[in-house]
Amino acid sequence: MWGKLAAVAAASAGLLAIAAPGVAQDFLRFGPVGEGPGQYNRTYDRSFVREWQSNPPKGYPTLSKANLAPTKAAIAHYEEIVARGGFPLMPDVELEQGSSDPAVAVLRRRLTRSGDLNSDTNYPEHFGSDLDTAVKRFQASNGLAPTGVVDKRTIAALNVPSEVRLAQLKANLARLTDLTKLVGKRYVLVNIPAAHVEAVENNAVVARYSGVVGKPDRPTPLLRSTITDLAFNPAWTLPPTVIKEDLIPKGRDMQKSGGNVLLKFGIDAYQGGKKLNPESIDWNSSQPFSLSYRQASGKDNPLGFLKINFANSSSVYMHDSPKESLFGRNFRAASSGCVRVQNIEQLAAWLLAGQGTPEQVAHLKESGETKFVRLRRPVPLFFAYVTAWATPDGVTQFRPDIYLKDGVGDVASAY
Repeated sequence: MWGKLAAVAAASAGLLAIAAPGVAQDFLRFGPVGEGPGQYNRTYDRSFVREWQSNPPKGYPTLSKANLAPTKAAIAHYEEIVARGGFPLMPDVELEQGSSDPAVAVLRRRLTRSGDLNSDTNYPEHFGSDLDTAVKRFQASNGLAPTGVVDKRTIAALNVPSEVRLAQLKANLARLTDLTKLVGKRYVLVNIPAAHVEAVENNAVVARYSGVVGKPDRPTPLLRSTITDLAFNPAWTLPPTVIKEDLIPKGRDMQKSGGNVLLKFGIDAYQGGKKLNPESIDWNSSQPFSLSYRQASGKDNPLGFLKINFANSSSVYMHDSPKESLFGRNFRAASSGCVRVQNIEQLAAWLLAGQGTPEQVAHLKESGETKFVRLRRPVPLFFAYVTAWATPDGVTQFRPDIYLKDGVGDVASAY
């Protein structure tokens, strides 16, 4: 599996410049995504998708000043695409290598126009290896696992109009211009639309982590703060949104059938600092709204073994998660506003550089010991919203406009 990841990492790291689509046609060797030619035989290894999304390649720092000029060049490129009539509309036909269909010819025109494909063929309706590589390149630069299979998500991304992509690039250039003025030598970035967490030092990505961000109806806020301390194996104090939207409705439902939500999930309720008998709470009254709730550390605690703290007015934080499967999804807007981080122990060790070791972090994870550690050198933190940007190699990246902040409607959020 790691061999497959290494083989496709180059697409996201950006080895092919849009301005020069003929360059480096043999720049990567992808892992297997299917043997036979069947048009609807989507035979790619689904474990590859999970691994790709869970372990993204480092790539370039999103908030680097070096991205400003390439993003301006991408804007000029998309202005040319719009002037030439934009992208052809892909039909709702799922395709993969070996397929033969009129839709393949449309796919070739679409990827040629964006610069992902640069090859001639006497068989435009045949899905060959050249098109397979181009599809994977497109998928990687749009935040999708590069399987080479043109599935519904890929079709939705292909069908975002060029005018919309141009508008996104312009909106994000303004965001990047402002944000790049703020970052220093060492910081953490959460790019919300990408659901990625970057640890950056000296303008290089030390590590990039898969994240889970807030649902569209419970969005992760934009913020600028400083990471001050780490809480290992902490208890979980339920935030107001979770109490109102999840705990109380669940409590009412379970009460109807004779159950008790607090007993089921091991949550304690408090009033004025006094722990209450869970059986004494009437979930259909106003009482539950006035209480505070806490869950002890352990395997069922949604914070996992680590909570990363920073000052903010939205009561959000970064944390581990016992639900590892969430990190392997293409769409990872699934939290109540906080940010879950894959391989968070690695991020913790980097934050603790000079005062703690990876071995000490691993021991705390293994032992379950509760420990609070204040950072001697607090680390700047940015929760940003970047859906379109380009990097110094000339690759243009797009991510879904999950919170509809780009002013282009919902067409860019549909994948």
